[in-house]
Amino acid sequence: MERQQRVRFLRQVPLFRGLQADEIDVVAGAARVRDVERGRFFFRPGAPAEVAYVLYRGRVKLAQSTGDGASVVVRFVGPGDLFGIETLLDRRLYRLAASAVRPSRALAWKAATMTGLMERYPRIALNTLRELSGRMQELRERYLELATEPVEQRIAHTVLRLSAQVGSQTTNGLLIDMPLSREDLGAMTGATLYTVSRVLRGWHKRGFVAVGPQRVAILQPDAIRSIAGVRRDRTAPIAPRSRAKSVR
Repeated sequence: MERQQRVRFLRQVPLFRGLQADEIDVVAGAARVRDVERGRFFFRPGAPAEVAYVLYRGRVKLAQSTGDGASVVVRFVGPGDLFGIETLLDRRLYRLAASAVRPSRALAWKAATMTGLMERYPRIALNTLRELSGRMQELRERYLELATEPVEQRIAHTVLRLSAQVGSQTTNGLLIDMPLSREDLGAMTGATLYTVSRVLRGWHKRGFVAVGPQRVAILQPDAIRSIAGVRRDRTAPIAPRSRAKSVR
């Protein structure tokens, strides 16, 4: 991956928003490239938190294991997103597992390197705080959903959230652009596999979504918003949020 490719990509990444062209060039020069095959891990829980990543292409699942051995999906990562955030918080160990759900490439910075870049360019530290604030808000929303909402509403909220994180607009609707199993949706919403399947079948019959093997596409966004109890003018957008595009 050429340095100019890195520079063009990093100009679009929220973590480095506000940096000047020469500063982006320094950041790009400090990065290394890491490729991970589908099903493999960038890191696992308990491993030393030594590297922070920004995804260049592919999709990554962040998950945490429970005491009984189950896996809870925390979020999915798309191009331009930061992960391995423990490294930036001066934590010694990763708390989550980061697995590639499709072949993935990321730019990586060692902890000492990123700390030096933050000291040199405080804008990176400010952008990191904004990223943390957004993720904390997302976790609060998910907690309230689990505590107060019926299961179909929770699934609708989760589908909307995923569409904003990793959605791709197609001629047939908004595709959640990654392998998404019923088990993953169940783990994210506190629902059983049977319940998730029943809800998706019902939406499919009503023409709200198109469902395939590990695929969900939203055909009628307003219908899903209505189930979620969300007004169009105040929720996260149904269309994918602006994100960095990988160079292919």
